[in-house]
Order: sequence, then structure tokens, then C-alpha cells
Amino acid sequence: MTRQLFDALTRAGAEWVLYALMLLSVASVAVILERWIFFLRHGRSRGDELLPLLAAGDAFAARERLRGQRGLEARVVEAALDAAEGGPASVAERVACAVRRERPAYERGMGFLATLGSNAPFLGLFGTVVGIIKAFADLGVGSAQNAGATAVMAGLSEALVATAVGIFVAIPAVAAFNAFSRRLRTLVSTSEALAHALASHLARDDVRALALARARASAGGPGILDAAAGS
Repeated sequence: MTRQLFDALTRAGAEWVLYALMLLSVASVAVILERWIFFLRHGRSRGDELLPLLAAGDAFAARERLRGQRGLEARVVEAALDAAEGGPASVAERVACAVRRERPAYERGMGFLATLGSNAPFLGLFGTVVGIIKAFADLGVGSAQNAGATAVMAGLSEALVATAVGIFVAIPAVAAFNAFSRRLRTLVSTSEALAHALASHLARDDVRALALARARASAGGPGILDAAAGS
């Protein structure tokens, strides 16, 4: 069994590892470009504009600012505004659901980048080990001492290329994964902060009292945010 494995490794060499790493490198670049375009289209933050509006309970102005916007932040704020009638607890539940629903689209492909960044150096190291095994096999069958030494040195040089390529493939994948993860965390934090601003407004005693009075006066009257704004 050991001999058969040795023969297979010496015949294959380390070239197939280099081809695999090149294919993975192309796939990594494609994923990075796709994620970069996605975050450009869906990752714009309007927190500075929306925060004062939500803190004041101005639902109409907030919806106008969100018109035509897409992305996690817009979906979370829309969910919070839709749940405003149910109070702070309802807002928190709807926001959590919106984040869970939208987040997978932002995390698509990031698992591949993380896995590639973690394992590409090991794949390169495996290619190096295979190349070293082949180099020593060539040394063993060398017809002359100098010829054998030359063969093993050339083989070792080629084998080390696999490790270098593995590291080269891993670095962009790790850098992109960290950058996209940081951007996603920022978007989630900003979205939750906007929702908390709306929930804090709804939790005010004067807002609750005014909404309750309006509701008692007319069962079909304005909602809680419109009632507070009309005061």
C-alpha cells in the first residue's frame, strides 16, 4: 500500500496542485469582484439622514428618504416603521426577522473565501511535500552522484513554488473576507441603531399617552407615529 501511494505521488508530482491553486485563485477573484459589486449596490448607508427622523418619529419623512433604496439598512428600517403600531417590542421582533432574512444575501460567497484563505497554504504545502518526495525519488535513481544532486535541487526548487502560490492565493481571500465581514457588521449595527432610535421614541410616555387617547377617541384614527407627529 505504501509503495503504491509512493508510486502515485512520484508520478503525479506537484504540478496538479499548482493547477488546482490557479483554478481556486480564479474562483476567488470572481467571488471578490461579485461581492464588491454587491456591496456597492446594497451597502450604502443613510444612517446620518435617517437617525434624527426616526428619533423624532417622523415616519413620513423617513419613508420618503427610503424610497427607491435597497439593501439591509432600508429593509430593516421599513420593517421597523411597519411594526411601529405594535410598540417597541413589535419593532424589535420585526427588526430581528428582517436582519435574519436579509443577511444570507450579504454572506453569500464569504464562506468560500474564508475556507480558501485558511486552506490554500496547506494545499500549497502538500504540493511541496509531494515535490520533495519526487525529488528524492529522482535522486535515488540518478545514474551519477552529480546528476542525482542536480535533479533533487531542481525538484526542491519547483516544489517550494507550490507553497509560495498557496500563500499568494490565500492572502487576497483573507483580506477580502475581513473587509466584507467588517462592512456587514457595520451595516447590521447601523440598522439596529436606527431601529433602536424609533423604539426609543415609541417608548416615550407622552407618545404612548397621546396614541392611547387618539385610539379611544376614534377606533379608525391615525396611527401612533402620525398621532405623535400631529401633536
